Amino acid sequence: MTVMVDHGSDQDFARLADPYRRELYAHCYRMLGSVHDAEDLVQETYLRAWRAYDRFEGRSSLRTWLHRIATTACLTALEQRGRRPLPTGLGGPAEPEGRLGERPELPWLEPVPDDLVGAGSDGDPGTVVAARESVRLALVAALQYLQPRQRAVLVLRDVLRFSAAEVAEILGTTVPAVNSLLQRARAQMARSTPTEDDVQVPRAEQKRVLDRYVTAFENYDIGGITSMFTADAVWEMPPYTMWVRGAEHIGRLIRSNCPAQGPGDMRLLPARANGQPAFGLYIRGADGIHRAFQLQVLDLTPNGVAHVAAFFDVSLFPRFGLPAALDRARPTAGAAG
Repeated sequence: MTVMVDHGSDQDFARLADPYRRELYAHCYRMLGSVHDAEDLVQETYLRAWRAYDRFEGRSSLRTWLHRIATTACLTALEQRGRRPLPTGLGGPAEPEGRLGERPELPWLEPVPDDLVGAGSDGDPGTVVAARESVRLALVAALQYLQPRQRAVLVLRDVLRFSAAEVAEILGTTVPAVNSLLQRARAQMARSTPTEDDVQVPRAEQKRVLDRYVTAFENYDIGGITSMFTADAVWEMPPYTMWVRGAEHIGRLIRSNCPAQGPGDMRLLPARANGQPAFGLYIRGADGIHRAFQLQVLDLTPNGVAHVAAFFDVSLFPRFGLPAALDRARPTAGAAG
């Protein structure tokens, strides 16, 4: 549908363009795999659109026009940026007591808060579910291995549901070229995207599992932690390249590398990232203060926790509404019973 545009004022531009901000943010995040880069590119998109608004004739929808600007900005940015991997994309699993192998110079994939990409709980339930599925960490990680234009076509067609003709207009190419790019992108994603259990975990069961998860960590109960994971679960933690597979290996990794030594050393606060449950984990220092340590993003299945990506970039905490440190008032899970 073509939008009739009134170019009367900046307020008109803001009124018409602002409703697409979260959708554009999610689009830039899927393309770039970074909350920081997505924020910059959305700002650049709106600045470019505002400057060109007096030349927008409404021949295409405003949504299509904004996505053309955003996609062009993302493709330009990707010319200077490498893909953003997770450790599982760099090699095979390791022994839990092995060398962690920190690589802080790599541009690692970053998690994104649900509310920034329309995956929060304050929208239409169907829209929220779709938004959550489209930003799941495994999907965004797999997108990073597509060529930039394949990535753009796949997101625009399969996630945002633009027609092939609209995508051709956005990319300045032909419909046959779009269809060819889409076919190759889908084939690559089928090879690289992990197969996940389609059975959804009911909300009440999720809460029960997550409560147990928190209790096990806050009590430093390695056996309890191990029991939370599926047999072939994965634990990875950028910027460390080492990752492990299997519940037993995860328990051994935590025992051998986590600075916590006993109950009360760890505290967890809930968050939401990439349409998935998440926790900010805090470690108690010598002064008794719990400080930000890592942000864990969990993949839940009916059989337990299947994957944890534990991000050590504590600069992410404010974006999730998580404090840098906690007060001493709350008792540990064990003390609370």
